[in-house]
Amino acid sequence: MTFDDFKLDKCADGLLPVIIQDAVTLRVLMLGYMNREAFDATVAGGKVTFYSRSRRRLWLKGETSGNYLQVVEMLPDCDADTLLIKCRPCGPTCHRGTTACFDTPESEGFVRSLAQVIAGRHAEMPENSYTTRLFIKGVKKIAQKVGEEAVETVIEAVDGNRDRFMYEASDLVYHLLVLLEQMGCDIKDIEDELLRRHS
Repeated sequence: MTFDDFKLDKCADGLLPVIIQDAVTLRVLMLGYMNREAFDATVAGGKVTFYSRSRRRLWLKGETSGNYLQVVEMLPDCDADTLLIKCRPCGPTCHRGTTACFDTPESEGFVRSLAQVIAGRHAEMPENSYTTRLFIKGVKKIAQKVGEEAVETVIEAVDGNRDRFMYEASDLVYHLLVLLEQMGCDIKDIEDELLRRHS
Protein backbone atom coordinates (compact mmCIF):
# COMPACT_ATOMS: atom_id res chain seq x y z
CA MET A 1 0.00 0.00 0.00
CA THR A 2 1.32 3.42 -0.97
CA PHE A 3 -0.06 6.92 -0.66
CA ASP A 4 -0.90 6.84 -4.39
CA ASP A 5 -3.37 4.01 -3.75
CA PHE A 6 -5.71 6.47 -2.02
CA LYS A 7 -8.34 8.55 -3.81
CA LEU A 8 -7.81 12.00 -2.38
CA ASP A 9 -10.05 13.94 -4.77
CA LYS A 10 -12.86 13.64 -2.19
CA CYS A 11 -10.61 14.53 0.78
CA ALA A 12 -10.41 18.06 2.19
CA ASP A 13 -7.19 19.82 1.17
CA GLY A 14 -5.96 16.57 -0.36
CA LEU A 15 -5.28 15.20 3.13
CA LEU A 16 -6.01 11.60 4.03
CA PRO A 17 -8.25 11.14 7.12
CA VAL A 18 -6.72 8.59 9.50
CA ILE A 19 -8.60 6.78 12.26
CA ILE A 20 -6.41 5.52 15.10
CA GLN A 21 -7.54 2.37 16.92
CA ASP A 22 -5.93 0.52 19.82
CA ALA A 23 -4.83 -2.85 18.43
CA VAL A 24 -5.49 -4.60 21.74
CA THR A 25 -8.71 -3.06 23.07
CA LEU A 26 -10.08 -2.07 19.63
CA ARG A 27 -11.04 1.30 21.14
CA VAL A 28 -11.06 4.22 18.68
CA LEU A 29 -8.50 6.69 19.99
CA MET A 30 -8.41 9.67 17.64
CA LEU A 31 -8.69 11.09 14.13
CA GLY A 32 -5.82 12.78 12.33
CA TYR A 33 -4.70 13.62 8.81
CA MET A 34 -1.77 12.64 6.61
CA ASN A 35 -0.16 14.01 3.53
CA ARG A 36 2.29 11.95 1.46
CA GLU A 37 5.26 12.82 3.69
CA ALA A 38 3.41 11.91 6.89
CA PHE A 39 2.25 8.62 5.38
CA ASP A 40 5.76 7.72 4.20
CA ALA A 41 7.26 8.67 7.58
CA THR A 42 4.72 6.45 9.34
CA VAL A 43 5.49 3.49 7.10
CA ALA A 44 9.25 3.99 7.39
CA GLY A 45 9.44 4.67 11.13
CA GLY A 46 6.67 2.47 12.51
CA LYS A 47 5.28 5.35 14.58
CA VAL A 48 2.24 7.38 13.51
CA THR A 49 3.13 10.73 11.97
CA PHE A 50 0.40 13.17 11.01
CA TYR A 51 0.25 16.36 9.04
CA SER A 52 -0.78 19.11 11.47
CA ARG A 53 -3.26 21.40 9.76
CA SER A 54 -2.87 24.10 12.41
CA ARG A 55 0.95 24.09 12.44
CA ARG A 56 1.25 23.23 8.74
CA ARG A 57 4.01 20.70 9.29
CA LEU A 58 4.63 17.04 10.00
CA TRP A 59 3.79 15.97 13.53
CA LEU A 60 5.16 12.77 15.01
CA LYS A 61 2.48 11.86 17.56
CA GLY A 62 4.22 11.78 20.93
CA GLU A 63 7.22 13.89 19.88
CA THR A 64 6.89 16.04 23.01
CA SER A 65 4.94 13.79 25.39
CA GLY A 66 6.58 10.47 24.57
CA ASN A 67 3.11 9.01 23.99
CA TYR A 68 3.92 7.50 20.62
CA LEU A 69 1.54 5.37 18.58
CA GLN A 70 3.37 2.21 17.47
CA VAL A 71 1.92 0.92 14.19
CA VAL A 72 0.59 -2.64 14.17
CA GLU A 73 -1.50 -2.63 11.00
CA MET A 74 -2.64 -0.15 8.35
CA LEU A 75 -5.92 -0.77 6.51
CA PRO A 76 -7.55 1.38 3.81
CA ASP A 77 -11.33 1.62 3.76
CA CYS A 78 -13.45 0.28 0.89
CA ASP A 79 -13.41 3.61 -1.00
CA ALA A 80 -9.67 4.14 -0.52
CA ASP A 81 -10.26 7.60 0.95
CA THR A 82 -9.73 6.86 4.67
CA LEU A 83 -7.05 4.92 6.53
CA LEU A 84 -7.44 2.85 9.70
CA ILE A 85 -4.26 2.39 11.73
CA LYS A 86 -4.28 -0.18 14.51
CA CYS A 87 -1.56 0.70 16.98
CA ARG A 88 -0.12 0.19 20.42
CA PRO A 89 -0.27 3.51 22.28
CA CYS A 90 2.63 4.33 24.60
CA GLY A 91 0.46 6.29 27.02
CA PRO A 92 -2.60 8.55 26.76
CA THR A 93 -3.53 9.53 23.22
CA CYS A 94 -5.40 12.76 23.93
CA HIS A 95 -3.68 16.03 24.94
CA ARG A 96 -6.06 16.05 27.94
CA GLY A 97 -4.22 13.03 29.31
CA THR A 98 -7.10 10.66 28.55
CA THR A 99 -6.85 7.32 26.79
CA ALA A 100 -8.80 8.59 23.77
CA CYS A 101 -9.92 11.86 22.24
CA PHE A 102 -13.47 10.50 22.28
CA ASP A 103 -15.23 10.35 25.63
CA THR A 104 -16.18 6.70 25.43
CA PRO A 105 -16.18 4.78 28.73
CA GLU A 106 -12.72 3.96 30.11
CA SER A 107 -13.92 0.38 30.62
CA GLU A 108 -14.39 -0.05 26.87
CA GLY A 109 -12.05 -2.81 25.72
CA PHE A 110 -10.75 -3.44 29.24
CA VAL A 111 -11.23 -7.22 29.03
CA ARG A 112 -8.72 -7.30 26.16
CA SER A 113 -6.34 -5.09 28.15
CA LEU A 114 -6.67 -7.45 31.12
CA ALA A 115 -5.88 -10.40 28.85
CA GLN A 116 -2.66 -8.62 27.85
CA VAL A 117 -1.76 -8.04 31.50
CA ILE A 118 -2.35 -11.73 32.22
CA ALA A 119 -0.14 -12.69 29.26
CA GLY A 120 2.55 -10.39 30.67
CA ARG A 121 2.27 -12.05 34.09
CA HIS A 122 2.64 -15.44 32.42
CA ALA A 123 5.77 -14.32 30.56
CA GLU A 124 7.42 -12.54 33.51
CA MET A 125 6.02 -14.52 36.47
CA PRO A 126 6.46 -11.66 39.00
CA GLU A 127 6.54 -12.57 42.68
CA ASN A 128 3.62 -11.69 44.95
CA SER A 129 1.15 -11.92 42.04
CA TYR A 130 -2.04 -13.97 42.38
CA THR A 131 -1.93 -14.62 38.64
CA THR A 132 1.63 -15.94 38.91
CA ARG A 133 0.55 -18.29 41.72
CA LEU A 134 -2.21 -19.65 39.47
CA PHE A 135 0.22 -20.31 36.65
CA ILE A 136 2.62 -22.05 39.05
CA LYS A 137 -0.18 -24.34 40.25
CA GLY A 138 -0.98 -25.31 36.66
CA VAL A 139 -3.91 -26.03 34.45
CA LYS A 140 -5.82 -28.27 36.89
CA LYS A 141 -5.95 -25.58 39.60
CA ILE A 142 -6.85 -22.85 37.09
CA ALA A 143 -9.61 -25.03 35.60
CA GLN A 144 -10.87 -25.78 39.12
CA LYS A 145 -11.09 -22.03 39.84
CA VAL A 146 -13.06 -21.50 36.61
CA GLY A 147 -15.48 -24.21 37.72
CA GLU A 148 -15.85 -22.74 41.20
CA GLU A 149 -16.48 -19.25 39.86
CA ALA A 150 -18.98 -20.58 37.31
CA VAL A 151 -20.97 -22.31 40.08
CA GLU A 152 -20.91 -19.15 42.24
CA THR A 153 -22.06 -17.08 39.26
CA VAL A 154 -24.95 -19.45 38.61
CA ILE A 155 -25.99 -19.42 42.27
CA GLU A 156 -26.15 -15.61 42.37
CA ALA A 157 -28.08 -15.54 39.09
CA VAL A 158 -30.65 -18.03 40.38
CA ASP A 159 -30.97 -16.04 43.63
CA GLY A 160 -31.59 -12.88 41.58
CA ASN A 161 -28.79 -10.96 43.32
CA ARG A 162 -27.52 -8.73 40.52
CA ASP A 163 -24.62 -7.13 42.43
CA ARG A 164 -23.26 -10.46 43.65
CA PHE A 165 -23.86 -11.94 40.20
CA MET A 166 -21.73 -9.21 38.59
CA TYR A 167 -19.00 -9.76 41.18
CA GLU A 168 -18.88 -13.51 40.62
CA ALA A 169 -19.21 -13.17 36.83
CA SER A 170 -16.19 -10.85 36.87
CA ASP A 171 -14.23 -13.46 38.84
CA LEU A 172 -15.31 -16.06 36.27
CA VAL A 173 -14.15 -13.97 33.32
CA TYR A 174 -10.79 -13.24 34.98
CA HIS A 175 -10.11 -16.91 35.71
CA LEU A 176 -11.27 -17.90 32.23
CA LEU A 177 -8.77 -15.42 30.76
CA VAL A 178 -6.03 -17.03 32.87
CA LEU A 179 -7.09 -20.47 31.62
CA LEU A 180 -7.10 -19.24 28.01
CA GLU A 181 -3.55 -17.96 28.45
CA GLN A 182 -2.48 -21.24 30.08
CA MET A 183 -3.92 -23.15 27.11
CA GLY A 184 -2.18 -20.91 24.56
CA CYS A 185 -5.42 -19.30 23.43
CA ASP A 186 -6.81 -15.77 23.52
CA ILE A 187 -9.99 -13.75 23.03
CA LYS A 188 -9.50 -13.64 19.25
CA ASP A 189 -9.52 -17.44 19.16
CA ILE A 190 -12.90 -17.41 20.89
CA GLU A 191 -14.18 -14.76 18.48
CA ASP A 192 -12.99 -16.83 15.52
CA GLU A 193 -14.74 -19.94 16.86
CA LEU A 194 -17.99 -18.06 17.53
CA LEU A 195 -17.86 -16.49 14.07
CA ARG A 196 -17.32 -19.93 12.53
CA ARG A 197 -20.40 -21.22 14.34
CA HIS A 198 -22.44 -18.13 13.44
CA SER A 199 -21.56 -18.48 9.77
